[in-house]
Amino acid sequence: MPGPTGRAAALLADSTTLTRRALAHWRRDPGPLVASLGFNVLFVLMFVYLFGGALQVPGGGSYPDFLMPGMFAMTMLFGVGLTAAAVAADRERGVTDRFRSMPVSPLAPLVGRAVADLLFATVTLGVMLVTALAVGWRATGGTGRVLAALGLVLLLRFALVWVGSWLGLTLTGQTALTGVQTLEFPLGFLSSAFVAPATMPGWLGTVADWNPLSATVGATRQLLGNPGWGGESWAAQHQLLLAVLWPVALTLVFLPLAVHRYRAQER
Repeated sequence: MPGPTGRAAALLADSTTLTRRALAHWRRDPGPLVASLGFNVLFVLMFVYLFGGALQVPGGGSYPDFLMPGMFAMTMLFGVGLTAAAVAADRERGVTDRFRSMPVSPLAPLVGRAVADLLFATVTLGVMLVTALAVGWRATGGTGRVLAALGLVLLLRFALVWVGSWLGLTLTGQTALTGVQTLEFPLGFLSSAFVAPATMPGWLGTVADWNPLSATVGATRQLLGNPGWGGESWAAQHQLLLAVLWPVALTLVFLPLAVHRYRAQER
């Protein structure tokens, strides 16, 4: 039986192979990914050119400057449904069972999916940055702060990959997966991405304040030097801290749940 070093090397090698498998699949069938990128760009254009003139920006700043940090985080949330659908498709087509019959590290399929989805999230974020610059968004926080902000956005996506993986291994049927994608919108709008939590009913504003998306959006706005809502709640005053703690907590909860669910299907 291989030792810890051997198991780690096997996991790395198998995960790399399965990451390449996902990338090769995307090259053969790029339609869903192109549609996802196109939807994100259309979402930005719709908000900037249809709703931007009717919305008041905190502090009187530029609407694209206010909007884009929220859009960066929203696109990471939209990836939950893509991850869940990909994991569920492998399970329902028997691909997961095939992996179990091969000498493949039992964690490699999940790690490979996580790495592949994070790579796609990086491409998505790059497309969003180009779109943001095209509609007039600018960052004033300096290069280091911009990189830190983008790192927080990708950290949130990494955590949400494990949420999507667990959902893909747990839910059955296309209706359930469609429900996951449908819920992305209310979860995203129930945050500080577009509306100040202080304007919501008391309990709803509290939920929005503590939404992990709100922490990432608020911290990103601070680092990029873009206008935001602020707020007097503890969550609003500690957004940078929560933008790190929330993804770490989600990963610590859903990564073991996804691994347990994957292993449970072996029995």
